[in-house]
Amino acid sequence: MAAAPPQHGQWTTGLCGCFEDFTSCCCSCCCPCVPVGEVVNVLENGQTSCCEGGLIFCVLQSLTGLGCLYTCGYRKKLRMRFGLPANPCNDVLTDCCCLCCSIAQTHRELKNRNIDPSQGFIVAGGPTAPPTGQFMHKA
Repeated sequence: MAAAPPQHGQWTTGLCGCFEDFTSCCCSCCCPCVPVGEVVNVLENGQTSCCEGGLIFCVLQSLTGLGCLYTCGYRKKLRMRFGLPANPCNDVLTDCCCLCCSIAQTHRELKNRNIDPSQGFIVAGGPTAPPTGQFMHKA
């Protein structure tokens, strides 16, 4: 029996649903710049690379402790894309109080909606190949 597709307007897991995807949980706690970068890349439609997103978060978090101000914007962007409620509270408060859990939840949410953040942003239809049969030559 196949799992039901995620409902628009409902989170697929709770904020503290870390054991539903232990990999995302561990990565969010031990090296949060990786899942943050992956989520940023997907939500920015490839306009920001995984490395850039992760680096911005890492610098903000390590120098000021305010990486939550960066991630809360992407939590909101994810919520808007899928019509998700601000549960358990608004995005800034969620990220400031439970940063690791919030990072894991946003990463998990993309995975549960069949968007693998580790693959980065993928254009619909996949990569395109160059045309065949074309060659350069001197005239």
